[in-house]
Amino acid sequence: QVQLVESGGGLVQPGGSLRLSCAASGRTFSRYAMNWFRQAPGKDREFVAAISWSGSSTNYADSVKGRFTISRDNAKNTVYLQMNSLKPEDTAVYYCNEGHSWGQGTQVTVSS
Repeated sequence: QVQLVESGGGLVQPGGSLRLSCAASGRTFSRYAMNWFRQAPGKDREFVAAISWSGSSTNYADSVKGRFTISRDNAKNTVYLQMNSLKPEDTAVYYCNEGHSWGQGTQVTVSS
């Protein structure tokens, strides 16, 4: 099983940017697709973005398409989520995921 640790969350004003990181350990990172999910207070966890093992294919939720970019560095066993043009509705705990493995989450708050 892979261990996942997210970082990079924080408080940002609307229109601002953040980059989340997810460091993986425990097995061969480069063989697996990776995902980002998020969960806002009182809501279900929802899919945000996914990236194939090679990084050649990505997929995004409609709500973040054109604003968020998922990427990975297999040499560093890390997946990233670049978030631009942030909105208050992006406020949530963001989780990194691979199969049945989840990180502890990192809080993103978008507020003026």
